[in-house]
Amino acid sequence: MEEDCEFRRWDELIPDALGLIFKNLSLQEILTVIPRVCKSWGKAVKGPYCWQEIDIEQWSQLRRPETLDRMLQMLITRSSGSLRKLCVTSLPSDQSLSFIADHAKSLQTLRLPRSEISNEIVEQVAWRLSTLTFLDISHCRNIGVPALEMIGKHCKSLTGLRRTMHPLELIDKLNQDDEALAIAATMPKLRHLEVAYPLISTESVLKILSSCPELELLDVRGCWNVILDEKIVKKFSKVKVVGPFQIDCCKMTGWDDCSNSGSSHYLSWDFVTGEIDDDYYEDMSDGAWEDDQSMEEVEMMFYDSFDFNNAGSGWPLSP
Repeated sequence: MEEDCEFRRWDELIPDALGLIFKNLSLQEILTVIPRVCKSWGKAVKGPYCWQEIDIEQWSQLRRPETLDRMLQMLITRSSGSLRKLCVTSLPSDQSLSFIADHAKSLQTLRLPRSEISNEIVEQVAWRLSTLTFLDISHCRNIGVPALEMIGKHCKSLTGLRRTMHPLELIDKLNQDDEALAIAATMPKLRHLEVAYPLISTESVLKILSSCPELELLDVRGCWNVILDEKIVKKFSKVKVVGPFQIDCCKMTGWDDCSNSGSSHYLSWDFVTGEIDDDYYEDMSDGAWEDDQSMEEVEMMFYDSFDFNNAGSGWPLSP
C-alpha cells in the first residue's frame, strides 16, 4: 500500500514559489544549474518570477559592452515588466539606459555606478522612471545638473539618492554647488542622500538640509569646504550627518575602497564587494559569445566546468 505523501513534490511547486526560492542562489546557478534539473524549474527560470530583482553589479564590472548589453536584454526581458530592482555597473551607452527605461514601469531601485550615460538620455527617459524610490548614479562623469533636475522633476517618489564621486573625477571642476542646489530644489522627499567627495560649500549643504525636511541621513564625507558648527548640528539634530572630515581610504586606482575608520560605522561605498575571482571569469570570456549562438547556449557558459564535448555530464543530481 502506498503511503500518503505529506509534502508536495519540488517540481510541482508553483512558479512564483520557485522564484522566491531561486532568488537565494547566485546568478551563475540560476542560469546554468537550475534549468538542467527539470522542465518545471527551467520554465520558472525563464519566467518573470526569478527576475523581479536583478543584481549583476559585480559580474558586470569586467564585461565588454556588447556582453553586458546582451545579458541585460535577456534578464530584463524575462522580467516581463515586473522588474523592481536593478543593480549594474558600467552601462556602456545611452542605449542601455533607454532599454532599461522601456521596461521600468515597476522599477523602484536602480543602481548604475560608473555608467557612460549622458544628460541628454536622462532628460529623455526620466519620465519613464517615475516609480523610482532609490537611485545610484555615483561616478557617472557625463551627467550633471540637467540630469538631476529631470530626475527630481519626474521621480516624485524618490527617497534615496547616491551621487558619490572620486576626487580624480572632479579634477577639472571648480565646484559642484549647482548639483547640490538642483537636488535641494527638486527632491524634497529625500530621506537618504550620499554626496561624498564632491566640491560643494556649506551654503549648498544648508540648502539641502532646509529643503528636504524628511532627510534622515546625509553623507558629505570628503566635502572639505563644508563646515558644520554646533549651531547647525543642533538645528538639524534629527539628521545623521556623516562627514565632512571623515577619515576614509580613497585609492586612486579607479576602484574605490573606503575604510570603515572614523567616528561612524556607516559605509557608503558598499558596492565594492571584494576582489574579483579571475577563475570565475575564465569560463565566461569576452570571446565566448558568438553571434549565431542562442541565449540558452550563452547561459550554459557560466558553469565552471562546462565542456562542450561532454555537455550534460557532471551536473548536480536532481533532488
